[in-house]
Amino acid sequence: MSQTLTLRRPDDWHLHLRDGAMLRAVLPETTRHFGRAIIMPNLVPPVVTGADARAYRDRIMAALPQGTDFTPLMTLYLTEETDPEDVAAAHASGLISAVKLYPAGATTNSASGVRDFDKVRGVLEKMAEIGLPLCVHGEVTDPEVDIFDREAVFIDRVLDPVRRATPGLRVVMEHITTANGVDYVKANDRDLGATITTHHLIINRNHILVGGIKPHYYCLPVAKRETHRLALRAAATSGDARFFLGTDSAPHTDALKENACGCAGCFTATNTLSILAHAFEQDGALDRLEGFTSLNGPAFYGLPANEARLTLTKTDAAVTYPDKIATDDGPVTVFDPGFALHWSVS
Repeated sequence: MSQTLTLRRPDDWHLHLRDGAMLRAVLPETTRHFGRAIIMPNLVPPVVTGADARAYRDRIMAALPQGTDFTPLMTLYLTEETDPEDVAAAHASGLISAVKLYPAGATTNSASGVRDFDKVRGVLEKMAEIGLPLCVHGEVTDPEVDIFDREAVFIDRVLDPVRRATPGLRVVMEHITTANGVDYVKANDRDLGATITTHHLIINRNHILVGGIKPHYYCLPVAKRETHRLALRAAATSGDARFFLGTDSAPHTDALKENACGCAGCFTATNTLSILAHAFEQDGALDRLEGFTSLNGPAFYGLPANEARLTLTKTDAAVTYPDKIATDDGPVTVFDPGFALHWSVS
């Protein structure tokens, strides 16, 4: 017996593609299922100007598999030297879809991020004026704040004051990991949305630490308590249009993950849709999967939903995915949800 579910082609509203050999290896894992993706700008060096974004987009397009219908939605990396007029020009030309805020030191390649928010006030005001969204990595980097509390503290110390000081600024709280994040989105019905990753719907902090350290479950923001995971599941499956999929799929080679100071990131591009179908079915919400993956994100960004469709099919036999993706830099481990997958994509 089989069961099918047809969806508009999904989009990924938070994706890392890296560059060079890694880009060429992992891009097909996204383009196989997704029509568009918000591309993260934290390269080395970062994508900070319109010219940088144009060059990076050109490299992505050159790496696309032949016959692929995929649109990279480019972003700029916000620094304390970002020029508001360069941002406005890149937006007006259709080159960029958002600007990304990394608090300095919060995650991978974030050293060029923001320390003094007064220095980016002009950029944020220009973005509010032109309707350009700000994508936020929502963690403080204060060493006095416990890593499991950094998202909640960021909301109080940084995000809410910035939003109050910049009326009309459209904000995406990326990869929320806490009930605090869910509650903050629900309490604000204008100009605020949130992405939720595949892996944060599946794992809590016990999965990383119990029975030995699991480096391929380590990500930033780090997974939290089970109560927070359940809050994310409830938000994702609720049908609330303020929540949408951003996988934060982040490839690192095994050599960089499995060492004394392993990199943060889960690579989920390959099997995300099968995992999500499992989770939404488990929560009795298959009828809301299309909203989360394919409708809510475009609505927030003011874009039409994709016209193309894909079909998910559930069978008794388990679906197999590769354990690793080969790259010229070394293998990248595909996220293991810890259970058999029975939904496949066609």
